[in-house]
Amino acid sequence: MQINLTGHHVEVTDSLREYVENKFTKLERHFEQINNVHVVLNVEKNQQIAEAKLLVSGGEIFATSEHQDMYAAIDALIDKLDRQVIKHKEKLIKH
Repeated sequence: MQINLTGHHVEVTDSLREYVENKFTKLERHFEQINNVHVVLNVEKNQQIAEAKLLVSGGEIFATSEHQDMYAAIDALIDKLDRQVIKHKEKLIKH
């Protein structure tokens, strides 16, 4: 799984990059066929925004999350993606 991490109006520090990578390995445990991940971290006024697009076999999954703390925004993003990945995996199994 290849992770592309981009920051808009925010510096992507090593600790932030490591945090994102650790969180996405959790996702990979649920669904191994994640080919590419594009994560964008953005700051607008007081809101920290994290969004990600996953290229998976059989489609694409997108989620976005806002919070006042970037780490909390990333956590919420991973939770949303986790639910979507599990739902996508179940669809593939049914077909």
